[in-house]
Amino acid sequence: MYKVDLNSDLGESFGAYKMGLDGEVLAFVSSANVACGYHAGDPLVMEKTVVAAKAAGVAVGAHPGYPDLMGFGRRNMVCTPKEAKAYVKYQLGALQAFAVSQGMKIQHCKPHGALYNMAGKDLDLALGIAEAIAEVDKDIILMGGSGSKMLEAGKQLGLRVASEVFADRAYQADGSLVPRSKPGAVIHDTDEAIARTIRMVKEGKVTAITGEEVSLDAHSICVHGDNPQAVEFVKNIRARLIAEGVSIVPLGEIV
Repeated sequence: MYKVDLNSDLGESFGAYKMGLDGEVLAFVSSANVACGYHAGDPLVMEKTVVAAKAAGVAVGAHPGYPDLMGFGRRNMVCTPKEAKAYVKYQLGALQAFAVSQGMKIQHCKPHGALYNMAGKDLDLALGIAEAIAEVDKDIILMGGSGSKMLEAGKQLGLRVASEVFADRAYQADGSLVPRSKPGAVIHDTDEAIARTIRMVKEGKVTAITGEEVSLDAHSICVHGDNPQAVEFVKNIRARLIAEGVSIVPLGEIV
C-alpha cells in the first residue's frame, strides 16, 4: 500500500503582515511546517498555528530559516555550520515551547528557503543543522529534498530522515529543483502537476526538464497554500492521490 505525507509551510504571518490561507490548508495536509520567527512568524502566530494544527489533527514540524525577515529567508547568507546549528537550535526551542504547551511533540524539522537550498549541497552546513536537531530531540525527523546533503547528514547522526518532493516544481537531471529564475521552473497546469506527483509516489520517478528520468524517494509532498488557487490545488491533489489508492498520513508513520 502506498503512503505519503502532505506538508505545507504555515504560520508565516507576523505583526500586521498576513500571509497564506493556513486555516483552509490545514483541512487537507497531514504535516505543517511552522515558521519560527527568523524568516517569518512571531510568537502569537506560532501559538495560533500550533493550536489550529492540533485541532485539525495535523502533525507539527519546525520550519527554521536564516534571520532575514526582509528577504523572507530566501537570500543566501554566509554562516558557519556552528552559527547555523545555533540558529536552528534557537528556533526549535521556540516552537517546542508552544508544542509542549499544547501537549504536542515536534514531529519534524524542515529548514526554509536559502538555508534548505544551501544545506542541500553543503554537507558541513547540513551537519550543523542535523547536530542541532540531535541535541534537542533525536526523535525529530529531518526533512530535505530528495538527494539532499541534509538526508546524508541526518543519517550520519542517527536521525530519521524524510525525502521531500515538490508537486508544482520542475526538476533538473541531478534531482535538484530548476531555479525559479529559469523558464518552466514552476508547473502551472494542475493536471500535469498531479500526474507527476502520483508517478513520484508510486514509481519513485520524475521526468527532468531536459527529458531524463530521475529516481527519487517521495516520503512527503510539499504543497503551497498562499492563494485560493493553491488551496484548490491542495484539495485536488489529496483527492486524486486517495483515488489512486495512496493513503495520506503524517510523516512519522512513513519513516
